[in-house]
Amino acid sequence: MTSTRTPRATPGTTETLEKRSTETIPLSERRGRPANLAWTWAAPNLEFATVYVGVLTTAVFGLTFGQAVAAIVLGNLLASVTHGILSARGPAVGVPQMVLGRTAFGYRGNLLPAALNSLMAGFGWFAVNSVSGAFALSALTGVPTLVCLVVVVGVQIAVAALGHDLVHLFERYSAVLLAVVFVVVSVITFTRADTSLAPAEPGGTGGFLLAAATAYGYSAAWNPYATDYTRYLPPGTGRAAGWAAALGLFTATTLLMLAGAASVLVPGTVDDNPTAAFTGHLPTALGDVTLLCIALGAVCANILNVYSGSMSFLAMGFERVVRRRAVVPLAFGVVGFALAWAGLGDAGHAYEQFLLVIGYWIAPWLGVVLVDQWARRGQDVQAAVHAPTFRNPSGPVAMLAGVVVSILLFANQEVFVGFVARAVPGLGDLTVVVGFLLAAATYAVLPRRPLPAS
Repeated sequence: MTSTRTPRATPGTTETLEKRSTETIPLSERRGRPANLAWTWAAPNLEFATVYVGVLTTAVFGLTFGQAVAAIVLGNLLASVTHGILSARGPAVGVPQMVLGRTAFGYRGNLLPAALNSLMAGFGWFAVNSVSGAFALSALTGVPTLVCLVVVVGVQIAVAALGHDLVHLFERYSAVLLAVVFVVVSVITFTRADTSLAPAEPGGTGGFLLAAATAYGYSAAWNPYATDYTRYLPPGTGRAAGWAAALGLFTATTLLMLAGAASVLVPGTVDDNPTAAFTGHLPTALGDVTLLCIALGAVCANILNVYSGSMSFLAMGFERVVRRRAVVPLAFGVVGFALAWAGLGDAGHAYEQFLLVIGYWIAPWLGVVLVDQWARRGQDVQAAVHAPTFRNPSGPVAMLAGVVVSILLFANQEVFVGFVARAVPGLGDLTVVVGFLLAAATYAVLPRRPLPAS
């Protein structure tokens, strides 16, 4: 549904309150520099949730530091490459990622991935990051964690509700401080860690695959947001935007995950507060600054989660009902706060399971989207993404095939272990790999509906 409202902004300006929703951004409103995408994707990953993925590789999955490095780099590299590919399309199409997905899934079939992403971003990730930010702020100030949670959630909702331009601005300036502090912290952590230590219980191949899948699940969780932050860029800037988005994501996630893996190997303070435990080996002043940056990084991450979660919610067809985009982040914040409050007790264990499950649906979704993007390259997608009558059953069928078959055979969760994973326990968890390949192959051979003419 393309808007006919009079444009309010010229290229290079910043809007205080975003008025656009899921419609195509008119050329007269295109603005911004592709290079800024590096900061947009670095800032939300310079936070403790990223660090904790690295902690899992050496503390839970039984990897040596060298093995953890390989698993982290592999998982992040795969996710960053696809993130760059998806981001590069934003300037050409001018719509959010989950709206663009209608070319692969059809208008109604797109309800499945849009709903999953809305739940994951607006509630799941919102709770995870709010908890880590609240823990950090509590460790720094001594204020009860629940009070800190209220503060963190309030800032996140306010920025996300104001919209696109303020999101980019907040991430850009936060990234500078976060990058300086976390680079210093990482260097100290690497120098104090005994990276020659062997794990008490080696994880073997299964542990390596679990670690790689966890790193991938964390970084690939940003893929469904890709064009949300490039759709305002001028046409012709796609390649530069893709490189910037991929590099920002890969650099930040890899640095902090490696620091997390090394931190387990540093003789330091053990604390019930996980963020305080991470900063226990640091000088007091630097530890305090790091706790502040952990809280800021959590806010940066959740601003994107709330904003993109609201885009996905609207892409379910609610853009025709909800007239004010800013209302959705407010509603998400209320529910996300309740989930975060409930998760304060057992955050670490829940986070490990959450990261693995994310990849179970994102990988098959990504397989379908990438094949569709390649197959429809050079075609005009505007009519398809805004037409409620457009159908493409092959997309949902392929995605569901990838999800169901990969989980039944290879899932390795506490609540369910797949048939192959149960028979060969040392195999780890190959759900993500199988789900991606099966969905992509299925969609490639199924007939695709031609896009309607604009």
